[in-house]
Amino acid sequence: MAIRCKLSTLMGEKRYNIQAVHEKTGIARSAISKLYHDKTNRIDYDTLNKLCELFDCTVGDLIEYYTDEDKENDKIN
Repeated sequence: MAIRCKLSTLMGEKRYNIQAVHEKTGIARSAISKLYHDKTNRIDYDTLNKLCELFDCTVGDLIEYYTDEDKENDKIN
């Protein structure tokens, strides 16, 4: 069981790059990059709030809980 960040998907839909998200939110580029590449271990509430405001989404749209079974199904499809 794990959690994954869907920031890259949201950024792709809006055609934002890491620099654009940094400029619009004030979040450090390194933090955005880690979230984009799903390489972070934690996320600050303030960061979640800024990203949800920017993308007009909920936390559930930004991060997702999944099981090992879901991960296996993704590999098959």
